[in-house]
Amino acid sequence: MLWLLIVLILFAVLVGGGIIARNRQLSRTRPAFERALAQVEQDLVAAAATDRGWDRSILEAAARQLVAERFGTDPEQLTLVEVIDKPGTDQDQAVFTAHVGGKPERVVLGRREGDWVPA
Repeated sequence: MLWLLIVLILFAVLVGGGIIARNRQLSRTRPAFERALAQVEQDLVAAAATDRGWDRSILEAAARQLVAERFGTDPEQLTLVEVIDKPGTDQDQAVFTAHVGGKPERVVLGRREGDWVPA
């Protein structure tokens, strides 16, 4: 009976140690994983825009101009986060996150007669 108790205690110590080790590993690798995931999401959105024939430089220029008009300054960082390709070109939208003054702002562009304008 004593040997069964010793085996159960040893098993509990091994399981607890494994859980602690796994949590430590996750806490060290989590930030790198989240950065990589964010980069993959940005690349996917950019690829979707390119696939639809949207010129990324024209999109970014329109978004920068909108941010400058709306907030009176250029964005510190501009990230294309979503492309919405509805039927017809005038229904298309591009959604950016612009960091202005350290704060993220949502910028949505739509198409009007082939030009990218505030939506």
